[in-house]
Amino acid sequence: MENHTNDPTMNVSSLNCIDLTNDDLHNSVLSLKQACLDSGFFYVINHGINEEFMEDVFEQSKKFFALPLDEKMKVLRNEKHRGYTPVLDEILDPENQVNGDHKEGYYIGIEVPKDDPHWDKPFYGPNPWPDSDVLPGWRETMEKYHQEALRISKAIARLLALALDLEVDYFDKTEMLGKPIATMRLLRYQGVSDPSKGIYACGAHSDFGMMTLLATDGVMGLQICKDKNATPQKWEYVPPIKGAFIVNLGDMLERWSNGFFKSTLHRVLGNGQERYSIPFFVEPNHDCLVECLPTCKSESNLPKYPPIKCSAYLTQRYKETHAELSIYHQKT
Repeated sequence: MENHTNDPTMNVSSLNCIDLTNDDLHNSVLSLKQACLDSGFFYVINHGINEEFMEDVFEQSKKFFALPLDEKMKVLRNEKHRGYTPVLDEILDPENQVNGDHKEGYYIGIEVPKDDPHWDKPFYGPNPWPDSDVLPGWRETMEKYHQEALRISKAIARLLALALDLEVDYFDKTEMLGKPIATMRLLRYQGVSDPSKGIYACGAHSDFGMMTLLATDGVMGLQICKDKNATPQKWEYVPPIKGAFIVNLGDMLERWSNGFFKSTLHRVLGNGQERYSIPFFVEPNHDCLVECLPTCKSESNLPKYPPIKCSAYLTQRYKETHAELSIYHQKT
């Protein structure tokens, strides 16, 4: 873990750690529940992905970002949010950011061929891939990682179901995680952030979906704000732990749980070092109606959010935070 800041007043967050091989299921669920009530952030260890493979995934990510810009622009983000996102493409905190995020990325979703009956759904479809002559083995590595990350996410979802007093397989249904929207994003952060000037590696935001599985290198940068309504806001660094994923809940699970579980504000500050990370965003099926879970409402605690279809909710959130694709076509 590399030191990120010389600011002695900056706090470092302490998060619960969930061991997926722990035989004491009751204890794991209790620990997870406490984390979800406190901040919605926690670590996951013993997840089954070996260190050598993770190093290869990060190495392949670095190879892509090291390509010339014109090569990366050949796989520019499409209307289904797959492919390359240039620096400043995304602005997550428009009230405080002067420009967009100082990061570039690459979205990879579940591969759905054009002859699939669900191909026309907004977040399904084939991925654009870099030329295999330019990056041999790249696609195979990323597809394998996507499968592994989804496996881990489903294991966490079963613990979340128990923490919400639901049946263990509640989220396994076809309309939920049986046929999910699951999108990984390779990220490279560069530059020095200066909040006083509105410059951020990644602006403050909460994630859109159900949960996010984050793999990161050893460079500090991620911060969370447990109370977004506090004045001033208090930001805490989340230290990377080698071999562990950082997991956080998204807005969709906060809605599902009627505000019981927390989707927490987070951001990334750059310190001049390159920083690489790979968030894996887990959302339910396009047609899933996200409405208050049966265990999270009562006569004295009525649903706080109206029901909304997953695809409609995600489409709106993406539209709010990403640049119009037409600006890139105007430049070419």
